[in-house]
Order: sequence, then C-alpha cells, then structure tokens
Amino acid sequence: MSPDTHVTAPTRYIEAEGTRYAYRCFGHDSGVPLLMLPHFRAGMDHWDPRVTDGLAARRPLILFDNAGIGASGGRTPQTAEGFAENVAHFLGALGIDRIDLLGFSVGGYVSQALVLAHPDLVRRLVLVGTKPRAGEMAGFGERVPEVAAHEVLTEEDYLYLFFGDSSTSRDAGREFWLRRHERTVDVDPESGPDSIRAQNALRADWNTPRGERFAELRRIRQPTLVVNGNNDIMVPTINSWILAQHIPQSQLIIYPDSGHGSLFQYPELFCAHVTRFLDSEVPFM
Repeated sequence: MSPDTHVTAPTRYIEAEGTRYAYRCFGHDSGVPLLMLPHFRAGMDHWDPRVTDGLAARRPLILFDNAGIGASGGRTPQTAEGFAENVAHFLGALGIDRIDLLGFSVGGYVSQALVLAHPDLVRRLVLVGTKPRAGEMAGFGERVPEVAAHEVLTEEDYLYLFFGDSSTSRDAGREFWLRRHERTVDVDPESGPDSIRAQNALRADWNTPRGERFAELRRIRQPTLVVNGNNDIMVPTINSWILAQHIPQSQLIIYPDSGHGSLFQYPELFCAHVTRFLDSEVPFM
C-alpha cells in the first residue's frame, strides 16, 4: 500500500508522443489500476479526496491532466476522440495495457471514446454524470452556460452546478468544497482560456450526432456502471438512463436529492458501489 493519499501524492511527469503529462499515482500496490477522468475545466485537484482515497484503498489509482490542462503541456484537443488518444499514449508511456476507467461528466465522453477506439485497454467502465453523443438536453439548467463560463468558479457556483436545491444537498456541497481544497502544496494550475475554448469545442462536437443516434453504445462490451443524481442540471439525468438502456452490460444507480456531483454528495456510498462493481468476479452481483 502506498503511504500517499490524494492530498500528499507527488505530481509526476512523463512524456508521450511529444507531450509532457502530469499525473499522480497512489493507493494499493496491486490489482487493475483505476484511471479517473474529470469534468469540464477540471484537473487532478478537482476530485473529492474522500472519493479518490476511498477507491484507492483497494487498487492503484491514477489521476492525470490531459494535454494543455493543469500542469500538463501541449495543446488541449477539441474532440473526445482526441482526448482519448492522449489517454492511450499516456498509458502506453507508463507501460500500462489494462485499466478500469471512471469518467465523470466530460470525462465520461472521453471514456466512451476510449473504449470504442481501444476496447482491449479497458476491463470495466464507470460513467458518472455523463451522456452519450447527441444526448438529451431536457432538464438542462437555464443558468448553466452563464455560471459555467465564470472565469473563476466560486463555492456558490459549484453549489448551483453540482448540487440540489435542498438544504441537505447544499450542506453536502459545502462540505465537499472544503475537502476539495485540502491539498495546499503542489496544487494544479487552473485551466487557461485556450484550454477552456478547446473543451467547449469538444462539448459542442459531442452534442453533434454521427450516424444512427446511440448506435455506438451497443459496441461498448465492457461491464459498465452508470451513476447520477436524480436531478442533474448540467448533464440531464435522462442521459444516464439512455446509457444504461443501450450499453449491453450495464447497471444504473440514481442517488436521491442530488445533482451532477452526486458522487461528492454520497462519497462513501459511491465508493462502496464502485468498489463492489470493480471487485466482483462477476459484475452486478
């Protein structure tokens, strides 16, 4: 077991295909590594330590910044497929040929692109608060575009974007906000304007259909756990149902009284569900 945690794990660097990637590894020293891909604008320090440390208790865990994000060099791609190819190059440079994959929000778009392009690389898949290509927009929050575009996202912005209106959900959001800032040394830089523009282009591309809608989901053969809150205004919850309906081996979990950041509102429960899914010899048992 690595003595490092989310807060203490050192940032390391590796070059792949001419790009210098920043990453952190911690957790159990054996088993299939779990790679976690974060949401829009996010780097390694936007995860909840209670989630990352909870999942790392039973497996090696890898966080990394894609090109042009956080402490990584290079130019941020403008498509999920471009992000996914960078992930494949990064893992190849580390000498890793088999992972479990967790994608949150935009990280879920990238995760779908990765398993479709490199199916042998991923053993099991966890999709959180995300949607298929050309997913549904019904339930999208009216103020989301305005708030998500703020140059610096405040605690109040996160409460609106990631949590529900109830006092219980907002209190959980405030607790998450404090945990998210526990790391104070060797902290990732925020995404710059060029990277944000590229990520917005990625989101626009992901909203554009290609061929028969949702058909590519049937090509995802990995056992897949789909998770969301019951009222996600960032990536409307109906999209999680669509993912679970079209991915052949999938299970859907919806948490009550929660939104886009349901995994941060219910960190212990989320870790228990994901750990059981990843550790079970037979998925969904």
